[in-house]
Amino acid sequence: MNAQKREILKVNNLHKEYKVGEVIIPVLNGISCSLYEGEFVVILGPSGSGKSTMLNMIGGIDSPTDGEIIYDNKNISAASDKELTKYRSSAIGFVFQFYNLLQNLTAKENIELAANLSDDPLDIDELMDKIGMKEHSGHFPAQMSGGQQQRIAIARAIAKNPSLLLCDEPTGALDSSTGIQVIRLLKDFNQAYKKTIAVITHNSAMGAIADRVFYIRDGLLEKVVENKNPIQPEAVEW
Repeated sequence: MNAQKREILKVNNLHKEYKVGEVIIPVLNGISCSLYEGEFVVILGPSGSGKSTMLNMIGGIDSPTDGEIIYDNKNISAASDKELTKYRSSAIGFVFQFYNLLQNLTAKENIELAANLSDDPLDIDELMDKIGMKEHSGHFPAQMSGGQQQRIAIARAIAKNPSLLLCDEPTGALDSSTGIQVIRLLKDFNQAYKKTIAVITHNSAMGAIADRVFYIRDGLLEKVVENKNPIQPEAVEW
């Protein structure tokens, strides 16, 4: 698969340490990997393994202690604040466990706010239709269920037309039925818009839906497994 795919991001020997008083706490211990155009990646590992830290580094939210993150032939890990802001606003979309919607804006306005950051946004009405939320476009977050809010959060992230969508436990606050619907939506966006999507989860069953699965443990990339025939989200044993 990778031979036919364009590499969009490369991670070289990524390290991250945090200093607490006099104590150095290693979180990432030399991770190297690549992400390819249009693939759906699941990143698996136990709590504290370094999954979220790795995603935050890739997304330009945090900076590594050592190593490189290369996007579009640029070293993101050495970028200026201005360059990082542009990278986050144009190249990256984020979806988190908790929806982080602005409570005083409607569903559509939350999406519009993100779309306005992009020079080439997707059509918002089309997105609202694709996520099955057109009739809820004027609703505020407090008027929506958790699953509906996560749909809006995903549409907000994809509205910018980013190259890479990073999802940190996007089903963590949802029941299994709603979680399947959210993963279905991510897979649909992956296939319809050819976006690279990386999903962090501790649910090992979700690995079966991915093109590739990254297994993270103790700050190391233990192995990468390629699925020749990924299954559909509805077939996952949750």
